[in-house]
Amino acid sequence: MHTTKFVLLSLIVFFSCSEKKTTTSSIEFEKGKELKELKDKTLSELSGLATSYSNPNYLWTINDSGNDNKIFLIDENLHIKLTCILNGVVNRDWEDIAVGPGPDSTKSYVYVADIGDNEAIYPLKYIYRFEEPQANDSTQEFTITQFDTITVTLADKQKDTEALLINPLNRNLYIVSKREEPVHVYELKYPYSTKDTLVIESIVSIPVTQIVAGDFSADGKEILMKNYNNIYYWPNDNQKSLATVLQEKPIEIPYKVEPQGESITWARDCSGFYTISEMNKGKKSFLYFYKRK
Repeated sequence: MHTTKFVLLSLIVFFSCSEKKTTTSSIEFEKGKELKELKDKTLSELSGLATSYSNPNYLWTINDSGNDNKIFLIDENLHIKLTCILNGVVNRDWEDIAVGPGPDSTKSYVYVADIGDNEAIYPLKYIYRFEEPQANDSTQEFTITQFDTITVTLADKQKDTEALLINPLNRNLYIVSKREEPVHVYELKYPYSTKDTLVIESIVSIPVTQIVAGDFSADGKEILMKNYNNIYYWPNDNQKSLATVLQEKPIEIPYKVEPQGESITWARDCSGFYTISEMNKGKKSFLYFYKRK
């Protein structure tokens, strides 16, 4: 088999959902199922989930502002399989995490979004990108020294943002504003420099507020976003641009409102999606799974 055909075939298999997926015109999801209660204080301020490509049935997650510069690989029982330390980086306000393609089309990458800004005082936002490691039984923690820093600034003004999405088909990155209505979606087209400060512009607004997380499905045909009270879903079977599809009215998926739910991610096989909340004193937090009917 020619190398080009092999790489193309690998990508189709690697970054696609199961072919058994229900068509998006008739999507329904079951109510969120409690998989495990969050009790580990190491994960007390979770803000972001991303399904692992290199470690099937595992999820990447992070804590937000003021916590250590650590990325955790967890299972559905919320056991930590692997802890990655991002060397020399401060967790100013990490707010989301994504997994998807990157410079090497045969590998998957983790994207950590230091994009939070409650007081709208930071002119720059940072996205850290590194090759997704594979966990093994012998390694429980290691330091990542080789990573890229993608530096961006919003074209209009400084504002708080908490959601990062990557389109697996074209590697474009998207950042969504939080503390305004409507919220705005900013696009960073691939390829993007890791040496310059990149100015990103809003491509579309959505008549909602408080967006805290979002994710593309592995085949790029479905988009999820959430705020503290709602989950919004956009099917995109016809592969319209994100600016076009987000102008359409989203489907609202019944949501088990969490104490402070700031995370959402599709399952790798698109069989459903996960959410989880930060710990909140006096309230229980769970890893939920919303199964596709």
